[in-house]
Amino acid sequence: MSEQKYKHVIAVAVDGGGAFLKVADTPCFDRIFEKGAVTYEALSSRPTISAECYGSMLTGTGPEIHGLTNEIVSTRQYPTDSPFPSLFRRIRKVMPDAELGSFCDWNPITYGIVENDLDVSHDTARDEQLTPLICDYIKDKKPVFLFVQMDSVDGAGHTFGYGTKKHLDRITEVDKLVNDVYNAAAEAGILDETLFMVITDHGGYQTGHGGWTDGEKYVTFGAVGKGVKNNAIQEMNIRDLAAIVLYALGIESPAFEEQGWTSQIPADIWEDAAIPKYRDISHLTGAAPRISKNAHTSALI
Repeated sequence: MSEQKYKHVIAVAVDGGGAFLKVADTPCFDRIFEKGAVTYEALSSRPTISAECYGSMLTGTGPEIHGLTNEIVSTRQYPTDSPFPSLFRRIRKVMPDAELGSFCDWNPITYGIVENDLDVSHDTARDEQLTPLICDYIKDKKPVFLFVQMDSVDGAGHTFGYGTKKHLDRITEVDKLVNDVYNAAAEAGILDETLFMVITDHGGYQTGHGGWTDGEKYVTFGAVGKGVKNNAIQEMNIRDLAAIVLYALGIESPAFEEQGWTSQIPADIWEDAAIPKYRDISHLTGAAPRISKNAHTSALI
């Protein structure tokens, strides 16, 4: 274990938010990450479907490696002996007494991507009902690592269309919930020792997702905490969340391996010469071209 940069790491995932946080009214996100590192051009996993995306975030591998689908995570618990363990197992191995939490509206994340033998605190409810539980948990337990998933933005996209007014309005409402979680860390007295992040898993096109249009593949990421650079992140994939979390907690990441762990630390979050140069992995993911040849929009047409 190397130097632990933060005592606490909190990651809040806004399902279906894509890069639409850039155009939605998000005063809380803007204020929280005003002095942080932000991008609206991180790349989702392909296909742009929740299980594939959260599997990448939490295992540091691509869908072609972790093999998770919505059906699998909804019906099977994540194997405790997987060669690609979740972040929770990697943290627990190094920090056996750490308080860890997974609070997700879409419970298959906790059920199907987080191993069930790790004593991870968890709960599930709709976003507005889950947020007070999350806030109480933060203030009571002061977790070392907490993963939160809010699902209602994706629901609005499926119902009304991604990028429509009702979808963007829902992002604004969830922005307030993200602020509640952030404030809970402040009230718990841990904010100064916390890496706080918001990430989206995918966007959408019309009322669906799974493809590789600009509206589906570009996602939002923001990080703030002591030592985080105040600038725009130039290159990032959502699987990089895993390496970011481990680095923040002083836990060594596995070696980069094209047929395994491909999570990396983007160059624009911390000033640290020890962070390896960021590698282009588009040839592994089928993500090329990064910029679509034809313009796409997720507005209803």
